[in-house]
Amino acid sequence: MDDLVIARSLFGTTMGFHIIFATLGVGLPLMMIIAELMYQKTKDYHYVIMAKRWTKTFAILLGVGIPTGTIAGTQLSLLWPGFMEVIGKVMVLPFQIEIYAFFLEALFMSIYVYAAERLPPWARTLSLVLVAFGAMASAVLISNVHSFEGTPAGFKMENGVISDVHPWVAFFNPSFIVTAIHVVLTAYTTGAFVIAAVAAFKMLRIGPKNKDYLFHKKALKICVITGGIFALFTALNGHVVTQKLHEYQPEKLAAAEGLFETQDHAPLSLLGFTDRETQEVKYGIEIPWALSFLSGNSFDTEVIGLNDFPEEEWPPLFVHTLFNLMVITGGMLIVLALFIYLWNFRRKRELPKWLLVIVVLSGPLAMMAIESGWIFACTGRQPWTIYRILSTADSATTSTNLGPLFASFAVVYAILGIAVVSVLLYYFKRNTVQDDIYRAEQKGLPLYGSNS
Repeated sequence: MDDLVIARSLFGTTMGFHIIFATLGVGLPLMMIIAELMYQKTKDYHYVIMAKRWTKTFAILLGVGIPTGTIAGTQLSLLWPGFMEVIGKVMVLPFQIEIYAFFLEALFMSIYVYAAERLPPWARTLSLVLVAFGAMASAVLISNVHSFEGTPAGFKMENGVISDVHPWVAFFNPSFIVTAIHVVLTAYTTGAFVIAAVAAFKMLRIGPKNKDYLFHKKALKICVITGGIFALFTALNGHVVTQKLHEYQPEKLAAAEGLFETQDHAPLSLLGFTDRETQEVKYGIEIPWALSFLSGNSFDTEVIGLNDFPEEEWPPLFVHTLFNLMVITGGMLIVLALFIYLWNFRRKRELPKWLLVIVVLSGPLAMMAIESGWIFACTGRQPWTIYRILSTADSATTSTNLGPLFASFAVVYAILGIAVVSVLLYYFKRNTVQDDIYRAEQKGLPLYGSNS
């Protein structure tokens, strides 16, 4: 690999690892709030125990998400100095505000963890709401920079000279709102289905006769309902995102659908792979006229094909597969949530093992959709770092010999991943659901304090 590819691979690996913790860092607080509210409504100890146990998970994940986010910020400066020059002069606002969002999240997380026993229910819930708001704000502000890369605004750049800078215009660039909403909705969806997957795994492992089965069943119920609702909202928002691509990044949309010729009544291609030689999607399933409708709410909307652009400006054609993984997985999660709701929550039938297995798979699939979406969003913008203004080659570092650095970080991330899983397994093995139920039922024993 040449140094540009290594630089992209190194930063992509960092973000691919960090996005796991960032996504769950946004999704888990929402589930903690729901569990707290369910406890206050029902006075069922199971729900407050869920909130407490998910809080412990959140704290452990936050402990890795913070350093990996710091590494990503450092790599931006080291690997992409040309890009950071533009960001430093035009888009510094989201980075500055994000610091305050993180402080808000960390402060009220500390209050919730260490002062929960002394707080009235409303104050405990409020502290969780502020944790969730801080986490959401951090994700929105960072995704603001990403949206700026795709739809730059608020400055001019001629011959490498930046002028006429308007920071707030750059901040509220054309795709900011829809991108921010998409990031938050997908995080809420993924957080819910990851917890549901853990609950389903526990239900399969212990069986319905175990006294913990009901606890995990309740967790599964609120997570599947929440995840299904936000998956549906994500799909609706995805329609708006498609329209933004059609308006501002047409070659990215064309690559996502393997569309080479400009046409109205354009079909939507699912599955298959894009063949550059034959200029078609092989083995795909076409939904007639659907792409035109998604792009402009009309079947006769004209969608621009790749052949209208210079070939050197085409995104990599494998983004069609990434786009499919994201869209199809989202649709499957909606169907799964609806099916479980009708099967169990309406008809009061127990979930069979085969259905629980599917729920177990839904967590990794949701995370895979997150990864596919982010890779699609960044790779589909290539060869530009800032669309039609700054190329990736011009923004990269001129340093060489990045291979050993790439290998070193890959080892570090592998160690961190193993460490996180090991700590979570160790903690919850030492502190079982029954331990927490006993604490909840006893007067004077701290439920939220350390269980070690």
